[in-house]
Amino acid sequence: MRVAVVGAGIVGVTSAFELARDGHAVTVFERRQSVAEETSFANAGVVAPGYVTPWAAPGMLWKVLAQLPSRHAAIRVAMPAAPLGWLWRWWRACSPGLYAANRAAMCNLALYSQQLLHERASEFRLDFERGQGYLVLLRGNREVAGARAGLTLLADLGVKATLVDAAQARSLEPGLDEHTALAGAIHLPASEVGNCRQFAHLLRQESQRLGVDFRFGRRVLAIEPGALPRLRHAASPLDSSHALASRSQGDASTPPLDLTPCEDAFDAVVVCAAMDALDLLRPIGIRVPLAAIHGYSITLPLKGGDAILDRGPRSGLMDERYKVAITRLGQRLRVAGSAEVGGRLHSHSAKSIATLYKVLQDWFPGVVRQQAAQVWKGARPMLPDGPPVVCRAADGLWLNLGHGSSGWALSCGSARLLADLVAQRPGALDARPFALQRLTR
Repeated sequence: MRVAVVGAGIVGVTSAFELARDGHAVTVFERRQSVAEETSFANAGVVAPGYVTPWAAPGMLWKVLAQLPSRHAAIRVAMPAAPLGWLWRWWRACSPGLYAANRAAMCNLALYSQQLLHERASEFRLDFERGQGYLVLLRGNREVAGARAGLTLLADLGVKATLVDAAQARSLEPGLDEHTALAGAIHLPASEVGNCRQFAHLLRQESQRLGVDFRFGRRVLAIEPGALPRLRHAASPLDSSHALASRSQGDASTPPLDLTPCEDAFDAVVVCAAMDALDLLRPIGIRVPLAAIHGYSITLPLKGGDAILDRGPRSGLMDERYKVAITRLGQRLRVAGSAEVGGRLHSHSAKSIATLYKVLQDWFPGVVRQQAAQVWKGARPMLPDGPPVVCRAADGLWLNLGHGSSGWALSCGSARLLADLVAQRPGALDARPFALQRLTR
């Protein structure tokens, strides 16, 4: 079949690859000039299936309200506010029964996705700054008590996890600062970290070898479902700023930007466009309750010298109190966290960024060159109950959307699930927890 994929983030790239692997002729439309330029650009890089969980959890509302006055809150509320309808659905999904079912579905998908990630990395010898093992740091007795309660659930989900004391945690990560209080940690030896953006670029190359046509700088304007769904698309002025600047400076050698819309027909269209999907789906009557929950990261180079490099983390860890992850990506550290409900993508919260620096300074003081920091904010496309939508939405139209903060951890599995659905064959997982119908009841 001729298949169009809209969006070239990590979910779009993996979807294109799996569809091409099945023999389809795949064309990817992306408004940016490369893959993984938005939400997939600088995420935490963590692949920890046991910590792929719904935001909609029992007691979560009170946790959010309790954190609001805190200087270093893990969750913040910003204006303009998140849609009231989304918040209502989220609150309803916090019931214990729904949470347990949704967490199990997400964890199963994450474990399957990690398995496929390993298979693809091994098959094509992909090197994307991987690090093995993940450590959840527990600063005090309150965090330790909470960890004990969660270990049984992790075991039930098939995730290997061990509660270790402070001495064992420091032996696993010798670079941890000895002056910061540490009561213990959860060690997840099978979890890992890796450079999501780098993996997306490598898989793009493998996809092109399979014949995938990536059309960058093309914005999809409209989708018409049907037996032969159609796409209207045009050059994206957002990614042609260099051409516009050249013309404004009188550079006659720069050709004029052709914004004339084009229309193409396909046998199937797959939408992986994150928050941009809303404007494409709404006119054809498909309502997907997505909300942008913004996250932040800072990426900093490690200082030179073997002594300094040894003081950084070996792999990845998370500060349980502040919900901030620190991951080692080659000769750099990435510090990622914060969940900003509402707000705007291009408006940065100084408090959220300050929390990232605080956690880095607490655990690994003096190991990075702060003046070279790259600050990033991304819009995580989140559904109110947690699991993504991977399904057929109309004639010829498929969705792979709503992975929230777990797009990297769920991408390979979601893509394979989608490809199996398009091929109308049984897959490795039950697809029902990822159907759009669950959100329209």
